[in-house]
Amino acid sequence: MHRIIVKSILNKTKQRDPWFLDDYTLNPYSGCYFNCLYCYIRGSKYGINMAEKLSMKSNAVELLEKQLAIRARKKQYGIIVLSSVTDPYLQMEESELLTRQLLEVILHYRFPVHIITKSNLVTRDFDVLKRIDTEAILPEDLQSKLTHKAFVTFSFSTIDDHVARIFEPGAPSPSLRLDALAQACEHGLHSGVSLMPLLPYISDSGANLELLFQTFQTIGASYIFPATLALYGSDPADNRALVMRAIEKHYPNLIQKYQRLFGADGKLPDYYRQAFTDKAKSLCLQYGLRDSLFC
Repeated sequence: MHRIIVKSILNKTKQRDPWFLDDYTLNPYSGCYFNCLYCYIRGSKYGINMAEKLSMKSNAVELLEKQLAIRARKKQYGIIVLSSVTDPYLQMEESELLTRQLLEVILHYRFPVHIITKSNLVTRDFDVLKRIDTEAILPEDLQSKLTHKAFVTFSFSTIDDHVARIFEPGAPSPSLRLDALAQACEHGLHSGVSLMPLLPYISDSGANLELLFQTFQTIGASYIFPATLALYGSDPADNRALVMRAIEKHYPNLIQKYQRLFGADGKLPDYYRQAFTDKAKSLCLQYGLRDSLFC
């Protein structure tokens, strides 16, 4: 892993994402050990094995201290998302404690936070997150819409450990994530699921969607963000090439379907996405799961 010095660590977003409500984004690391084949940031910049380009932003804590001090003085409170580009709980975080130190700075300046992760390591920091949930200050326009100030969202493309080993070879298993989600709910944290992206004919079938929603409801998730897969690029390191190669190897009966489904724009056909959206909305109602952070 490389250690790098950066000029800025806190990024102000132009517009909040309706699911993640990001006013700011914060990425302690770049590159990724998890190596998910479908990841949208893949490409020649990181190569086929993204772990080879791992780097830690060594001066992140000092920078965040300065940037949040200025924002807090101006009362520019907003939800900070960790992370928008790579996971804040990569394996080295266990020893480096960089994400934890950043959360302590966020707590000090009383900013709300939204953790998005594929890792069960986040359970280590539930103590800090619970304090943020109590002490943070929401931006004025969200104060009447949210009852929490710390959010923990676990990312899944499947809850099948075997499927995950194919498409998320370096990530903690879905079984570990499900256990971490259960712990988050038990600790009273506002926690849910990012189903992004689901895999056509593998994890997005009607029966599988029923299983996913039922599982998350039973565990106690508060919300769920379901989305379809998009495949881009022609470089061998792009997600299109990597996913297609995996389908050809592990699901050869599906390769022609995938080739037909994903056109030049990389997106699934409109009819497919609409059917998926309708089914997801129906399941949210059926299982009492929200499709937003709003309570």
